[in-house]
Amino acid sequence: MSPYEQLLHIAFHAPNDVRYYLTPAALQAYDAFRKAPRNEQPFRFEQVRLGLAMGLLKLLADLGDHHESRQVLAVLHRALNEGRSPEDIDRIISRDAKLFDQLYSNLYVNEQGEELLNLFGRTLDADAPQLLEEVALDAVDLARTLDFTEDEEEED
Repeated sequence: MSPYEQLLHIAFHAPNDVRYYLTPAALQAYDAFRKAPRNEQPFRFEQVRLGLAMGLLKLLADLGDHHESRQVLAVLHRALNEGRSPEDIDRIISRDAKLFDQLYSNLYVNEQGEELLNLFGRTLDADAPQLLEEVALDAVDLARTLDFTEDEEEED
């Protein structure tokens, strides 16, 4: 299983999340990119980028019950499943661009949350497959160490 797929399965493990988020478009994005003819590669690359970003935001949302992360996650999910070209993806995301700005405002995160946001930023900046692969590997390593109980313990 690729690091991309591993991240998706770590981030979306609850039965409802699996049914909703792990669509064929999400699960097959990495393999579709690897097998895509040259003219389809830009679109398939964007699908992999969206899948990675979704996984990272899901982890962030779960780590801090962060509403803005969930809103951006919904936009990314829609873009991955409805977009049929890079232009479609851009159009879908542009409609809700303000949500991406709000993602970073009034955001208190712990060190792990900051690492997730850093990986999210690297995902958005990646312009080559090997950069997305590095993000996926780093994300899987981080996801396996996340402590989702930290905030719960502080509230007790």
